[in-house]
Amino acid sequence: SVPRGRDADAHLSAMRSVAVASLSIRDFRNLAKVDLDLGPGFNVLSGDNGQGKTNLLEAVYVLATSRSFRTARLDELVAAGAETSSVRGRVADSGDVREQSVGMRRGLRAARIDGKRPPSLAAYALNTPVVVFHPGSLALTAGGGAERRRLLDRIALYSSPASLEEASSYGQAMRARQRVLEKRGEAAGDLDGWEELMVRHGLAVSQGRGAAADLLIPAAERAFARIGPQGLSLSIRYQRGAPPDPEAFRAELTRRRVQDRARGSATMGPHRDELALSLGALGVRAMASQGQHRAVVLALELGEIDVITVTRGVRPVLLLDDVSSELDRARTASLLGALREERGQVLLTTTRPELIDAAGLSGVEGRMSFRVVRGEVW
Repeated sequence: SVPRGRDADAHLSAMRSVAVASLSIRDFRNLAKVDLDLGPGFNVLSGDNGQGKTNLLEAVYVLATSRSFRTARLDELVAAGAETSSVRGRVADSGDVREQSVGMRRGLRAARIDGKRPPSLAAYALNTPVVVFHPGSLALTAGGGAERRRLLDRIALYSSPASLEEASSYGQAMRARQRVLEKRGEAAGDLDGWEELMVRHGLAVSQGRGAAADLLIPAAERAFARIGPQGLSLSIRYQRGAPPDPEAFRAELTRRRVQDRARGSATMGPHRDELALSLGALGVRAMASQGQHRAVVLALELGEIDVITVTRGVRPVLLLDDVSSELDRARTASLLGALREERGQVLLTTTRPELIDAAGLSGVEGRMSFRVVRGEVW
């Protein structure tokens, strides 16, 4: 069971946190050589635009997950003129310290924990949970449903690591069914088999997402109440893209064969799941202002942090990329006020460090401040 309300707050306060204690970055974008010790609490990275602040956050994200939050192309991370790039770090976790590293060479990567290869990249990412907010995060509310499905899948991964394999198996079965439809038609004998796999793995995916939504929704709605505009409440619903009953799911796939062959894709299934977001009676995606979009995204990210804390027993690292330019002054003040209560490690970039001081964060215990200039960190 998951604690709610005051019980949730008490439960969260008892959680341990994970923190990146040190970084050693080599030839990562414009960061040629950076060696940095970070604090376990609030870390402010200030500097003008284009100096490497976001690159530094990206390096931390790569260290934690082996992936970038900005690109799927590993070769973009390797500095111009360099053959390889690497990020190493010491990660403090409940009194223990481990070394993690990710090395990259034009399309290849190697992740290690204390010098050993993890069973999988998904297993590697579970060790150091991290949540990031950056300008591209607005696609979470303004973009298509795929972004919101990825959010649910990330949360499901922490509570059920097998969910990633289920999603992969469902995708393989769905694509195989589509190939059969297009090559041999809706009467092909092997369609029943592929549809059976779609039902089996698809229901597992939806079950995992539904459980993730049950955890995320109250946490995100509480977060929005703290940082969103007064008088406006966030409402979230998980909408399945397929019937929850296996027989109904199977029958619907059969019924849609002609339609799916004509359209070139499956028109029903968990690949069409949706997380519906509303502010009052209005849908967020179509009707929200830019400021409201940003507030909802932040609420979802803060909710994700609380869910990871509960499911994994560890407070994740929070990366915030220049939120002072992405939010209006009132929302910035609300967010920074909420961050005063944050119990985990925070890395925040800004072009306006005076806003941090104005929000009362200058006196936060353990705060550390850095300046980023032309790829160097002081």
